[in-house]
Amino acid sequence: MAVDEGVCAIRPGIDLGRHARMLARVHDALLSGDRPPADPRRLVARSWQRVRAQGVDPDLGDPPGPIGPDEVEQRRVRSPLHRVLPELRAALTSVAEDARHVMVITDADGVLLWREGSSLVRHRADRLGFTEGATWSESVVGTNAIGTALAEDAPVQIFSAEHFVRTHHVWTCTACPVHDPRTGELLGVVDVSGPAETVHPTTVALVGTAVKLAEASLWRQHEGRLDALRAVAAPMLAGVSGPGLVVDDHGWVAAVTGMPAVDRVAAPRACGPIAVHGVGLCIPEPVPGGWLLRAATGGPASAPMRLTLDLDARPPRAIVEGTNVWLHPLSTRHAEVLLLLAHAGPTGLDAAALSTALYGQDGHLVTVRAEMSRLRRSLGGLLLARPYRIAPEVEVRLPDLAECALVRASTAPGVQRLAAHD
Repeated sequence: MAVDEGVCAIRPGIDLGRHARMLARVHDALLSGDRPPADPRRLVARSWQRVRAQGVDPDLGDPPGPIGPDEVEQRRVRSPLHRVLPELRAALTSVAEDARHVMVITDADGVLLWREGSSLVRHRADRLGFTEGATWSESVVGTNAIGTALAEDAPVQIFSAEHFVRTHHVWTCTACPVHDPRTGELLGVVDVSGPAETVHPTTVALVGTAVKLAEASLWRQHEGRLDALRAVAAPMLAGVSGPGLVVDDHGWVAAVTGMPAVDRVAAPRACGPIAVHGVGLCIPEPVPGGWLLRAATGGPASAPMRLTLDLDARPPRAIVEGTNVWLHPLSTRHAEVLLLLAHAGPTGLDAAALSTALYGQDGHLVTVRAEMSRLRRSLGGLLLARPYRIAPEVEVRLPDLAECALVRASTAPGVQRLAAHD
C-alpha cells in the first residue's frame, strides 16, 4: 500500500530507524527488479522514474566538480535571490545551526549559490560534494529535495533511502521553490538539509514560510521601484498629448495619462511597437528606470488590431497587425494557450480551466500562471487577465485545425477536443 502522498516524508511519532530500514529495502528491491515490501510515495516514484530514464547511477561516487568561484559569483549577482538573503538568513540560518542543518539556496538550474549553518554538517556535506557551485538537479545527482522540487515545481521533503543515490541515504532534505512574484518565473530553491535522524515534518512549514516571506519582500521591492519610476513619470506624461504610459522593463505600469489605468503591458523592446489594450500599438522610448509608451501614428481607430496564429511556421508564430506588422515566435505551449483562448471567446478561461485544458487536471496553477505571465510579457494588451482572454477589440484569425500538424500532435486535452470537433 502506498504511503502518504503529502509533502512530508514522515509522520509524527514514527520510528525513524525502522522506517529508514524499510525504505532501504524498497530502494534495493526496485533497483534489482524484485517486488518491494511497500510502494514508495508517488512523488518519489515519479522522481525515480525520471532519474532512471536519465541514466543516473545509484552508486554514484563524487558528483561532477563544482563550477568555479568566479562563475558562482556571477550567478549570485544575476540572481534576484541575493536581494532577499537577509530575510532567508533571519528565518532559517540560526534554526539550521541549532538543529544540525545547513541552509542552501540554489538558482533555477539547481546550482548551489549560498550555504550556511552548522559547521559540523557543512564538513559532512563537503564529502558529498554538497558545496557552493555544485549542481544538485535530478539529472546530475538523482532524487533529492532540491532537484525534485525543481522538477515538480513544488515543496519536497526527502528522507533517507528516498534519495536515489545510496551515499545520500544518511541525509534528509526539505526544499521549496521560490518564484518571482511579478512573473511566476522559477528563481531557485531554498533547502534545509542535515543528517537523516534530524528529519522533522515541521521543517516543511518552516521552509515554506521563509520562502513566502522572501517572495513578499521581492514584491515590496518591485513596488518601491515602481514608486521611484512614478516620480520620473509625472513630468514626462504632463507633456504627452493623447494616451501615454510609463512602465518598467517588465511592462508593469507606473503611471498613465489619457486612458484607463492598467496594471501591465507587454515588456517593451527598443526594436518595435507593442500592443496596449484600449490604445493600440505604442512606440517605446527609454527613460530612466523604464519606458515611455505613446500611441503610434494613426491610432487604433485607423488601424484595427488583428491577431493571426500561424501554426504551420517553424516555430509557430503570432502575427500582430495594426499600424505596423509584428511577428512573435511562439513555443508550442504558448501556441496551444492562444488557440484555447481564441476558442473560449470573450468569457475566457481562468487558471484552473486552462490547467485542465492543458494538463488534464486543475492542479498546475503555478505553472499556468507562470506561462501566462511570460506570454503576456510578450503580447501585453492583446491578452487580458481575470479571466485570461483575448482583448475584445482584437480580430483573431485561426488556421484550419484539421490540417494543422501542431494541433494533431498536441497532448493537451483541450486542444485534442478542439481538433475532434473542428
